[in-house]
Amino acid sequence: MAMPIEDYALLSDCHSAALVSREGSIDWLCLPRYDSASMFGALLGTDDHGRWQVRPHDKTARATRSYDGDCFSLVTRWETSSGVAEVVDLMPYGGHRADVVRRVRGISGSVSFSEELRIRFGYARALPWVRQVGTAAEPALVATAGPDAIVVRGPRLHPSNHSHTARFDVAAGETVDLQLTWFRSHHPVPRPIDVDEAIARTSAWWAEWAGRIDYDGPHREAVIRSLLVLRALTYAPTGGIVAAASTSLPEDFGGVRNWDYRYVWLRDASLTLEVLLDHGFLRAAEEWRNWLVRAVAGDPADVQIMYGVAGERDLAEHVIESLPGYDGAAPVRTGNGAVDQYQADVIGEVMVALEAARMAGVDETRFSWPLQRSLLKFVEANLDRPDNGIWEIRGEPRHFTHSRVMIWAAFDRGVRAVREAGLDGHPERWERLRDRMKAEIDRHGYDESVGHFVQAYGSTEVDASLLLLPEVGFCRPDDPRMLRTVAAMERDLMHDGLLHRYRTTTGVDGIPGGEHPFLACSFWLVEQYATSGRRDDAAELMDRLIDLTNDVGLLSEEYDVEGRRHVGNTPQALSHLGLVRAADALLGRRGRAADRRRYNGGDGTRGSDAGDAAP
Repeated sequence: MAMPIEDYALLSDCHSAALVSREGSIDWLCLPRYDSASMFGALLGTDDHGRWQVRPHDKTARATRSYDGDCFSLVTRWETSSGVAEVVDLMPYGGHRADVVRRVRGISGSVSFSEELRIRFGYARALPWVRQVGTAAEPALVATAGPDAIVVRGPRLHPSNHSHTARFDVAAGETVDLQLTWFRSHHPVPRPIDVDEAIARTSAWWAEWAGRIDYDGPHREAVIRSLLVLRALTYAPTGGIVAAASTSLPEDFGGVRNWDYRYVWLRDASLTLEVLLDHGFLRAAEEWRNWLVRAVAGDPADVQIMYGVAGERDLAEHVIESLPGYDGAAPVRTGNGAVDQYQADVIGEVMVALEAARMAGVDETRFSWPLQRSLLKFVEANLDRPDNGIWEIRGEPRHFTHSRVMIWAAFDRGVRAVREAGLDGHPERWERLRDRMKAEIDRHGYDESVGHFVQAYGSTEVDASLLLLPEVGFCRPDDPRMLRTVAAMERDLMHDGLLHRYRTTTGVDGIPGGEHPFLACSFWLVEQYATSGRRDDAAELMDRLIDLTNDVGLLSEEYDVEGRRHVGNTPQALSHLGLVRAADALLGRRGRAADRRRYNGGDGTRGSDAGDAAP
């Protein structure tokens, strides 16, 4: 039986990430980057697909865990009949290395520990060549397969049936350090790190970063942890923000809805950028914008919806036969076939986020504004093209209402860049295109016969992405059409108080099987409630969602209300940024960038009738 997804905690050095179970096992680790091939892949198979477990030999030992403050140093406290000990797990920040540290420290009495190391490089396709290179006083094990190698230091490890094991005792006041370092196999074996210095440096860096967070409101602990997660999923060398730390954790247990989220989606990264800006992180905006300029440089027609963390374009989807999948949910995939899709909302998301950066004080460069003008030219050239939508459907492309609204938003931001920020452009043409999109959406994206906005033109279905219409200023949250749309969602998409993205039974996505309520959508509903006069409903739903975080404050993509368990890739950036935005809405901060200013003051309350487009 697979370990529940909510039983995993995250380690990160802002280059890659590891997932550690409650049983003290690192079951997912890819080095040196988030999207590298796994060396520990038990998350998507069995122990024999790679893991590194450190826990008391006593199987009845009881564990509790928490992060050591505002960082990703995980402290697991083990209580046994003979004593108490703690394991501190971390991926040290800085140092230009790829390390994992596991410090075992005795608290009281004496505790006997077992260590089991199963190294499986290349998504468990390669058993490594393993050799002892240390001394009796300082044991070290080197494992090599193809281009990858690691050195593991700590208690001497002994071979046992394609694994290596050790036993050691730790008494009160004693410390035993274990460390793993990845390196390229043609390079010399790296020297050991100073564990005390690495722990202190890492804790200080995370504490300094968290100390700059601008937030003082309800659910502060959850908001701080969510912002930390967003930073932990940001690739430090480039500023690219991955959607999750994992691949192929299923949306449908036992099913085929298993995708690789270890890449940078322009949409998710744009939304994350705005959340970081809203909480005091101006430099993050500059880093991400620079990443964007590099990634999409060239012909706008070649813009993709996602890239690798360094801007790579080749993300072709592959099936990994060597991993059987989480609890048998196959296939395991790397890459993502959605990279070749046309998703019409993406440019709008980018334009909205870059406007937010500009409003926050990030100056345009000689490249950034010309890039945005080129993106608008691309949008205009593809104005009538059906798309795959925000949910990356693999069925027939359509004119999704949310996508059409984001095209409206793209031109709206272009107009405002000229009219309000004094940049050069074509405001009259963009205004005509914006107004054309507004009229089209009012005519086809809203169905008078059912009285609400619809998922796609010609459909009568609702879709949770419609909750985002007020967020970009297309209509007010209390627009009667919007209120009726919410009522339809509550009727058709709500399951035990949580929202599905859409009804999979319609076959719109072209994928067999179903899925569970999508957590980000329920956070969007909190925003809608909070900004349309239903504050009690907003607060109640927010409390419910906060209760779904695991013991260290993490959220996956979806939630199984019957099984009471997390579902999908974890931790999920979209879920955590949704949490932060919902908390902000409860504080009275609504909308995105200029729309927040217009609705909440600054230049006064917006005085147009409900349903009018933003000026």
